[in-house]
Formats: sequence, C-alpha cells, structure tokens
Amino acid sequence: MNDSTTPEGQAIRVSVCLAAYKGSRYIEEQIDSILRDLGPNDELVVVDDASPDDTAAVVKRITDPRIRFVASSVNKGYVRTFEQAVGLSRGEFIMLSDQDDVWIPGRVELMLTALEDHKVVAGNFDVLGGGPRPWIPRLRASDSTRHLANLFAILIGYRAYYGCAMGIRRDALSYFVPIPGYVHESHDLWLAICGNVAQSIRHLDDSIILRRLHDENQTPAGWRSLSRIVKARFMILRLVFEAVRRVRGADRALAA
Repeated sequence: MNDSTTPEGQAIRVSVCLAAYKGSRYIEEQIDSILRDLGPNDELVVVDDASPDDTAAVVKRITDPRIRFVASSVNKGYVRTFEQAVGLSRGEFIMLSDQDDVWIPGRVELMLTALEDHKVVAGNFDVLGGGPRPWIPRLRASDSTRHLANLFAILIGYRAYYGCAMGIRRDALSYFVPIPGYVHESHDLWLAICGNVAQSIRHLDDSIILRRLHDENQTPAGWRSLSRIVKARFMILRLVFEAVRRVRGADRALAA
C-alpha cells in the first residue's frame, strides 16, 4: 500500500471531498448516499471544520474503510476546508460534496464518463422533497463548449455552478489549488472558471444530487446587497485572470 492505493494495493479511482460543519443533523444520510454510489477502490475524505456539535462523532460511528476523517482544531471556513480535503485526496478523479444533500444513484459513473475527456464536470440538482429551484437556469450539455459565453454568464450572475455537483481530474488540480487567498466563498465558481478557461469542462443535463434547502445553506437563497454584488463581480474578474495565468503556466510546463 502507498499513498495512492487501497490496503489491497489497488489504485484509488475516485476521491469524494466533503467539508463538514455543524452537520450532525443530515450528514449521516448524505454519507450513506455517497457510499452506495462508490466502488471498493474509492474513498470519501471528510474534513470537519471544528464543529461545535457532534458532527465528528456521527461520522466516526459510520464503519466503512473507505472513509477518511480529519478533524480540524480551528475553524477556517468552508472554502479552506474543501481545499484541505482536496489536498488529502488520493484518487485520479476528485468530486466535491456538501454535507446535507443526497446523491442520486449513478452520479459517479455519469461524472467519470464526462471526465474521460474533460478536466472539469458540472451537473444539475433537484430539490430534495420537491419544490422550486432557484431562478438561475439549469446547466445544459449543449453549452459546454461555449466557454466565453459561460465566463460572461458567471460574471453577470446568470450561470450557476454548484460545487456539490462538480468534479475535476487530478491532472488539472494545479488549476484549482491552491485556491486564491482572497476567495472566501464561491469556490465552485472558481472551479468553473478554471474549466472554462482551460476549454475543458462538461455540463451534464442530468440532475446528480437532491439538494436540501434550509436556513443554514452556505449558498445564499435570497438577493444580496449591491455592494456585495459589485465586490463579487470584481473577484470573478480577478479569478479569470488568475485562471488564465495558471492554465498557460501548466501548458508551458507540459510543452517543456
């Protein structure tokens, strides 16, 4: 066994990276849905962001050798917690997961098929228990190659990407991590920007998770103030330039 293999010596295929914080109410149901969709050579990396509740105890009660649990001693926020989980991952394909959703069976295989020839994949969600989705349109596979249009739509807030329905190949991680230090939210938009700048992102028409909408969701459900909207637009522009720098650097390194 080494850092990228199972105890049986098999290469780890998929790493699911889950950031947890005060998730004891829903996290067990989420983990169960993930494990049902994973294979024997996959792993689930759970990083708890110093939760004050019994999230850690709930995860530790789940006896599955594919779970790797890490408890942070200091709260860092969900972006840095995802970054830590990705840094701990060992699989060839990395998928992000929130703590309070439910995976739809077949998600892993749909994403793996897309990642065979794309560096980033993004899918859609349905609302757990039914109910209306946010007003932003669903992703469409037909828009996958409209990279400039996708970037512009991200900038104006018309194209939503949700990290809980996204994945990336390990050979593209140098685009995504380290996540720029000024990013304190919207790590999912940063990943989508990387995929579009690299011209290697696949949208799935399918819904691949059932998203639980409640008052503690990290993604805001309502309208933001004008000042926050303007600040976010400037951050996105900054991220586009950073993605261009990283993608070009990776291309030069590959050609050298």
